[in-house]
This record gives sequence, structure tokens and C-alpha cells, in this order.
Amino acid sequence: MRKVFQAELHQIGEGLIEISSLVGEAVIKATTAFASADLQLAQEVIAADARIDFLQNDLDERAIDVLALQGPVASDLRMIVGSLRMSASLERMGDLARHIGQLTRLRYPNHVIPAPLTETFAELARLDIHIAEKVTELLDSRDLELVADISAAKSQINALHKTVFSTMAAPEWQETAATTVDVTLASRYFERFGDHGVSVARKVSYLVTGEWQPEDFLAG
Repeated sequence: MRKVFQAELHQIGEGLIEISSLVGEAVIKATTAFASADLQLAQEVIAADARIDFLQNDLDERAIDVLALQGPVASDLRMIVGSLRMSASLERMGDLARHIGQLTRLRYPNHVIPAPLTETFAELARLDIHIAEKVTELLDSRDLELVADISAAKSQINALHKTVFSTMAAPEWQETAATTVDVTLASRYFERFGDHGVSVARKVSYLVTGEWQPEDFLAG
């Protein structure tokens, strides 16, 4: 029975890695579509989100079955409960990538972001992709040095997020109300993507160490 239980835990862990890998693909495609006003690529991201949702639901059902049938305790219980929470964060990251794709589709053939903020959003995209890649690596390796890397990237996102609003608040900002709303939403999507990546990292740290880190340790 113990071997079966460990195999089930392993499958749950592998499921998280698979979902995280799909999220990484989604954010790469979404931000590429966003930057280039690529309608086809945006549509691919939107359609592919259903796969992430399906895998999350499947993983959660398996985790709940393990809770009900195996009665895990201590570290095994942390693993299962943590997996349920991490799958929710990963699913939300997929949703945010889809939102970026939807915003791209909404404004096609125009670009969502005006020229003065193009470089800022390119850097936000790079950081989100970096976080997605490191989250997948962290889930696979449990190397806690990656947690600090993810936190540092999120701190940079926070700073860029603030500059977006500073730019929009400046007297030089002459964009339409619709563009201002688009930029506000887009910046929030990019910023929240990083938040959920940090959330996953914090939970992996807890699973490995058994110690819950203060919010400000990773939030940046």
C-alpha cells in the first residue's frame, strides 16, 4: 500500500510540472502575440487554456482521492494540500496568459500598448517568462535557490508596474481613455502572473523545509 501511495504522490508532483510547463508555453506565446499584435498566436493561447483547466481539475480530483483513501499525515499531508493550492495558482497563471491573449485579440490589428511603454512591457514579459521557467524548474528540482531568483524577478516586476502608472499619470500622457484602460489591465495581468509564481515558490519552500516564510520574504 505504501508503494501505491508514493506512486500517487509522484503522479501528483508530475502533474504539477506538466501544468507549469504548459503555463510557461502559454505566457511565451501570449506575450509574443501581445508585442506583435499576432491574432493567430493569441487565439492559440486562448484555446490552449482549456487544457490547463482540465489538467488542474484532474490533479485536484486525484489529490482529493488520496486524502480520502490514504489518510496521509505530516509531510505527505503537506504535499497533497500544497499541491491543491499550487495547482490553483498555476491555473490562475494560465488564465492571466489567456487574458493577455484576449486583450491582444480585442485590439487587433492595433497594438495594445502605445510606443512610450513598449520597452517597459517587453521587460515585464521577459520577467514573467523567467518566473514561469523557474517555477517549472523549482517544481522538478526542489532547489530552493530558485525561490530567491523568482522573488527577485517579482521585485523587478513590481517596480515596472509602478512606472506604468507613473507614465499614465504624467502630463505628457495623451492617450485615449480606452488605451489607458487597456494599459492598466495589461500591467495588472503581467504583475499578477508574477504574484502567482511567487505563491507557488513559497509553497514549494514550505514543502521542503516545513517552515512557512513571512509574506515579505518573497513578495518583494
